[in-house]
Amino acid sequence: MSNTSTSETTLVCANCGKEGSEVTNTCNKCKEVMYCNAACKKRHRHKHKKECERRVAELHDEKLFKQPPPMEDCPICFLRLPSLMSGSTYMACCGKMICCGCVYAPVYDHEGSVIPEKTCPFCRTKFPRRINRIRNRSSDEKWIEMTNKRVDMNDARAIHSMGVYYSNGLYGLPQNMAKALKLWHRAVELGHALTYCNIGVAHMAGRGVEVDHNKAKHSFELAAMGGDVEARHNLGYMEWQAGNMDRALKHFMSEGWKSTLSR
Repeated sequence: MSNTSTSETTLVCANCGKEGSEVTNTCNKCKEVMYCNAACKKRHRHKHKKECERRVAELHDEKLFKQPPPMEDCPICFLRLPSLMSGSTYMACCGKMICCGCVYAPVYDHEGSVIPEKTCPFCRTKFPRRINRIRNRSSDEKWIEMTNKRVDMNDARAIHSMGVYYSNGLYGLPQNMAKALKLWHRAVELGHALTYCNIGVAHMAGRGVEVDHNKAKHSFELAAMGGDVEARHNLGYMEWQAGNMDRALKHFMSEGWKSTLSR
């Protein structure tokens, strides 16, 4: 709390009214009310509690419904990557996210001839996952080897992908949710916010952890603030189930996931 004069701002303790430079103890939650010491903060807590909780909720919603950062551009066509993860592919050979249009488009050599083998359109590494749409053990092992190299480089997307492989038992790996969750937590520590959606789904469904809707919602919120549209949809669905239609519609109408309304 502060009183503004023409020359300076005077800090005032919200409990005892003391003024001066000693009023430096801030409310830990809302960060907007000042006290001269911890004792005043404790005595004023019951008076400030409701207003503090209201303000904390407002600040949280400001972050939650703020326009998320835009997706990056495809390094091949330089168009914005689609909001849905199904519209782009992670390339373990070079660590690039490439839009599916460029992934499935023909790749040409330096003479303008189409390269018959499936090749990464960015680094031209032979694409081991599918050869004539047929997967085999050697191609799976090659893909895991390439992904592990990126994991060793602390590539957050590769770590996220490896977690997905373990969670679903893909590319010859055993299904292991404990290992998947460990990889996903490592990915979010490295800044891959979209991975929070996978963690949220695990808490929602009880995969590798106990069912905990509060932890699921918290993870979905972190993912949505990072720009994950599926997490945003999940939040809208949870609010709809709770009867909070205004908040549900606010999530569904968020930029990048308006197609949710047609589901």
